[in-house]
Amino acid sequence: MLRRVLIANRGEIALRVLRACRELGIETVAVYSQADADALHVQLAGQAVCIGPARAADSYLNQDALLTVAKATGCDGVHPGYGFLSENADFADACAAAGLTFIGPSGDAIRKAGSKSAARDLMRAAGVPVTPGSDGPVASVEEALAAAESVGYPVLLKASAGGGGRGIRRCDKPEDLSAAFAEAKAEAQACFGNDEMYLEKLVLRPRHIEFQVLADRYGNVIHLGDRDCSVQRRNQKLIEEAPARCLTPELRERMGAAAVKAAKAVGYENAGTVEFLLDPDREHFYFMEMNTRIQVEHGVTELVTGVDLVRQQLRIASGLALRIRQEDVKLQGHAIECRINAEDPVQGFRPCPGRVDFLHFPGGPGVRVDSCLYSGCELSPYYDSMAAKILAYAPTRMESIRRMRRCLEEFTLEGFPTNAELSYQILYHPEFILGECTTAFLDEHLSELLEFSRKLSESGVDA
Repeated sequence: MLRRVLIANRGEIALRVLRACRELGIETVAVYSQADADALHVQLAGQAVCIGPARAADSYLNQDALLTVAKATGCDGVHPGYGFLSENADFADACAAAGLTFIGPSGDAIRKAGSKSAARDLMRAAGVPVTPGSDGPVASVEEALAAAESVGYPVLLKASAGGGGRGIRRCDKPEDLSAAFAEAKAEAQACFGNDEMYLEKLVLRPRHIEFQVLADRYGNVIHLGDRDCSVQRRNQKLIEEAPARCLTPELRERMGAAAVKAAKAVGYENAGTVEFLLDPDREHFYFMEMNTRIQVEHGVTELVTGVDLVRQQLRIASGLALRIRQEDVKLQGHAIECRINAEDPVQGFRPCPGRVDFLHFPGGPGVRVDSCLYSGCELSPYYDSMAAKILAYAPTRMESIRRMRRCLEEFTLEGFPTNAELSYQILYHPEFILGECTTAFLDEHLSELLEFSRKLSESGVDA
């Protein structure tokens, strides 16, 4: 088992890793930027080291600083969390070269999955369904036009190294392509340092379904069921739930088998997620991407399976074989997660970080809150705007929805706006209650949801 782990991240995921390590008897070393000196993960870690100024490029993305701290403090493992360097193949390689265990897949596996265009080709060869699109990257507007003509409009231009909804542009007609191509390439270069693009057919009104996978170094690969992540804005997930209501047992089995096949195709090890688009006919599904890290929404899978995914990550990285077999995985009950972000939906989801003047989290049976906030702390403007993840678990989906409504009623954060009220309204929307939300849901209903909240506010009635 690993002895001491450097947590190369911040916020709630740093806390999540720290707690899992502590329960396994693994010592922890936290890192922090100057902006995070008072952060909760710094206060709770066995040891904490400042690695630079507030800007992520000078701290959490500084590979040399992270490796120096890891070696100087006697760490034998590095957990990257999610975001920052978690899907950086060069960092995984650098850890290995320094004699440190990277708690995630190999650099080679990250590269295979990280290039979206290359991953499509790999999945196609492995028999995993992919959306129609370009054969490899498109190097010019002319190549993009030819590919779009072949598959038919609408299409998506996507960054090969993309993630988080960045480097993506929709094109409904040929006239859109030239400007979209230039914009997407520029955004991809700025965000990922790689402007390679590919093109695929846009599946209209799909469901966004993902499967959690675990794999060890001995060739054992399993999936732990599915999550529905269709409620999202600007390709950013807002509400996730497990299991997906829209999947029949037969379809769940087929998609799960495809997820395992995908993980094997890239030679995967550790925890990862295979993401699919499910066609409105609920018969055809297509590989979208593979995330080579722990997901933000991993908690809903933990609640319905009883499997601690971060603990599994640590065990696998320590060289232990998976004890869980596919036939052992049972999905019981229903879990929902709401991401509470410091943003103002009325102002186009403008980030609004600031000081937390007062904070109260919900509690009770079946409730879990993952957050690094406390009363009096500052939510830094330098990083992601997520303030908390609230999770509700219950025996049935409807009970889980009711529990989450109650949680959002209890949740109180004074100091800056959040999207909590919007999530609350979504939980009452007929489409959500029926489990019929597609990725177009928020685009189609945002104005009515915000208008309803406005009228309630003006009337003085609590939602």
